[in-house]
Amino acid sequence: MTTDQDLPDWKVFWTERRLCHLATNRPDGTPHLVPVVVTYDEETGIARIITNDGSTKVRNIEAAARDGRAAWVAVSQADRGRWTTLEGPAVVRREPEAVAEAVRRYAERYSQPRPNPQRVAIEIQVRRVLGSVKVPVPAPEDE
Repeated sequence: MTTDQDLPDWKVFWTERRLCHLATNRPDGTPHLVPVVVTYDEETGIARIITNDGSTKVRNIEAAARDGRAAWVAVSQADRGRWTTLEGPAVVRREPEAVAEAVRRYAERYSQPRPNPQRVAIEIQVRRVLGSVKVPVPAPEDE
């Protein structure tokens, strides 16, 4: 049986049940900050958020893509002096398998979410990590 003492500090921090905040940019450039819950996949370097289709955060990410810009976002969590901010380009995923994977990870960290036919997943490809608790990020593949 694995205990918290067997896990790296970052993994304990990113598996504890806690609220995070997501920052996106509105089309006019002003910030939009909203509480969310996040999971992080160390193997792929992807942070995932489940949300309702059509939410402001979804609209902001998709507006950037329509304008030909990367939707660079930041998601952060803190606990007193411990904190991490993950930054990178985000995409909205509607494919059933992508949403199901985000829900599965959400259920592992938080609890099983209620059914929601309007659910989508936001995936953030983490490119920069700030904070006192650093998560491992895989090297980006050549693009």
